Amino acid sequence: MYIKCLFQVADAVEYCHQHHVIHRDIKPENILVAFSGDLKLADFGWSVHAPSERRKTMCGTLDYLPPEMIKREVYDVSVDHWCIGVLLYEFLVGKPPFESEGQDKTYARILALDMVYPSYVPEGAKDLISSLLRQSSKERLSLDGVKKHYWVQQFQTNGA
Repeated sequence: MYIKCLFQVADAVEYCHQHHVIHRDIKPENILVAFSGDLKLADFGWSVHAPSERRKTMCGTLDYLPPEMIKREVYDVSVDHWCIGVLLYEFLVGKPPFESEGQDKTYARILALDMVYPSYVPEGAKDLISSLLRQSSKERLSLDGVKKHYWVQQFQTNGA
């Protein structure tokens, strides 16, 4: 089920990016499930239409903030790629990867990429998450790459 969710979220965000919209607040609370089981991306309150695709405003949800926002650097659509990596981790583990007591500790864990995978997280999922949770936004996997990742594809071909 979480693979279908991941695929649909990546597809929805890719559509937003094609129309120069950066969501900036992808998290479980902003994903709605239709009666058909299809997902809908919601809460565009922090989103921005960014034809230049460059922004600097810090916004979003603490546990999902990418390093470039914490450092108050200019960022682009890849902030949403980061959030999808955090989202997948939370789908699998039940909590965000950098969750800590207090904002400063959370920031420090994000900046250090201080995260631990429980033993039950599949290697393919770890590879995908690690491809999205990169310090350098330029190194993050594309959304098309998420949908084509071998771990995602193995479930797509099995009808998941």
